[in-house]
Amino acid sequence: MRISRLFATAAAASVLLIGLAGCGASGPVVAPIVVSVGDLQGTTVEVPLNSTLVINTGDLAVDSYTAVIADTSVAEFVQGKVDGGATFNPGLTPRAVGATKVTLSNEAGGIQDVNFTMKVTPAGG
Repeated sequence: MRISRLFATAAAASVLLIGLAGCGASGPVVAPIVVSVGDLQGTTVEVPLNSTLVINTGDLAVDSYTAVIADTSVAEFVQGKVDGGATFNPGLTPRAVGATKVTLSNEAGGIQDVNFTMKVTPAGG
């Protein structure tokens, strides 16, 4: 009887913790927008304020890209990296609703710059 009470208490605590984990002050967690670098040229990508744009670099090194953002009040670039055994693609984090031109460059010579527009929309659910 005592063991079943312990399991019931542990189960209730787990449910409470899982429920609290979804109660962040920034609203619901929204999946990132993932786009291959080859699909960005000349496009406009809409990203909700509570999401991110993740750039899939394909066969090229994730840390080989840099970006120039025309209006840094709208978005900021996050450099890709390899940290231990984890690989993090480069991306853009929205800062405010609006639109900005973005130019991605790759330090590996001979690769054309990628120009696109990032349009940040109000937070979605």
